[in-house]
Amino acid sequence: MRINRGKLKSRRFSVPKSFPSRPTTDFAKEGLFNVLENRISLHDLRILDLCAGTGNISFEFASREAGKIIAVDQNYNCVKFISSLSKELDVSDDIDVIKSDVVQFVKQTSLTFDLIFADPPYAEKFHRELADVIFERNLLSDFGWLIIEHGRDTNLTEHPNYVDQKRYGNVYFSFFNLKK
Repeated sequence: MRINRGKLKSRRFSVPKSFPSRPTTDFAKEGLFNVLENRISLHDLRILDLCAGTGNISFEFASREAGKIIAVDQNYNCVKFISSLSKELDVSDDIDVIKSDVVQFVKQTSLTFDLIFADPPYAEKFHRELADVIFERNLLSDFGWLIIEHGRDTNLTEHPNYVDQKRYGNVYFSFFNLKK
């Protein structure tokens, strides 16, 4: 994996072979950030990265100096990897890493975010529940965005806050906001 832009541009990092997470492909990540840069300013944001896995998305935000990031994952190895790599890349001041079930985290947090990115395992079926809880609990700022990464078998188009979807190979990103 590599970081596409910003102060860490072209830095590469690898995860152990037995790592329990599937990272967002570089192709999909580059497409996602192109879309984001055309929709919002990636400056001074409060960002939540759910099912953070390798930290790939969090590190891309940190490299672009987009703001304060909270990376949440329930797997100890993922949390340990993100914490260690954030120190190695000297972005640990920008990324807080939390070990927690992501649905429980969004049900309990009192924080609001400008951008929430979620990448649940494609086979899991809590994508819709995650979106529902985020909007029920008002976790997005007034002009905030929720992005959920998923595979082709997940359909989120019926959600009342759904805006659109982008596809990059086998990776789909569904975008949601408050629709004011």
